[in-house]
Amino acid sequence: MDESTKKIAVVTGAGSGIGRSVALTLAAAGWSVAVAGRRTEPLEQTAAAAGPDADVLCVRADVSDPDDVTALFESVRARYGRLDLLFNNAGTFGPGGVPLEDITYEAWRSVVDVNLTGAFLCAQAAFRQMRRQDPQGGRIINNGSISAHVPRPHSIAYTATKHAMTGLTKSLSLDGRPYRIACGQIDIGNAATEMTERMQTGILQANGQLAVEPVMDAADVARTVLHMAELPLEANVQFATVMATSMPYIGRG
Repeated sequence: MDESTKKIAVVTGAGSGIGRSVALTLAAAGWSVAVAGRRTEPLEQTAAAAGPDADVLCVRADVSDPDDVTALFESVRARYGRLDLLFNNAGTFGPGGVPLEDITYEAWRSVVDVNLTGAFLCAQAAFRQMRRQDPQGGRIINNGSISAHVPRPHSIAYTATKHAMTGLTKSLSLDGRPYRIACGQIDIGNAATEMTERMQTGILQANGQLAVEPVMDAADVARTVLHMAELPLEANVQFATVMATSMPYIGRG
């Protein structure tokens, strides 16, 4: 690919799971990818997995820290001069299986800080870059969740932030129109990652029972993100749901 036409992406939470899979898929498709996360070693592992011919920039960043986010996007601008895609992926489930009445303020706040505030800070920084660059524009893809539609038991912090992500996506879509900034959301259900390992041993259902749930390969999610990312800016996948076919989402409860 001609370096002058190469597309530039930022992927947060890229040290594992869906973030790593998306980063590798973008790199394989010829994108330059800045991978961000709280720990350097997993990012370097992602870069190594992309292969020696891939253009991968590793940036340690905590998305809930405004200074880290500023430094992340300044590093991307210094290296590449522009930004075509942000995959807003970093997230945490928080205290799993804790009843609502037992969740501490600190636990609630930590989930909100990463899942919502972190997504906003990264989107804001990407928006600023995309608005001022020439040619103007770019795309933001937010990682929602099946929980952006329906909750699991004992998941109030995660569910609330993922519902809020939908509002963030809609506002970004509207505010980005004058500047050729498109924003979409991918709602993911049961991709096989470290976060979903417990689904394969039994997870609490709405009826109070434990059940093993099917999972899908994270690469299936990554292919969908790549499709969304490579659309012309005149077209947008506003919302997409990618899930393990037999997971108890349709009819949950």
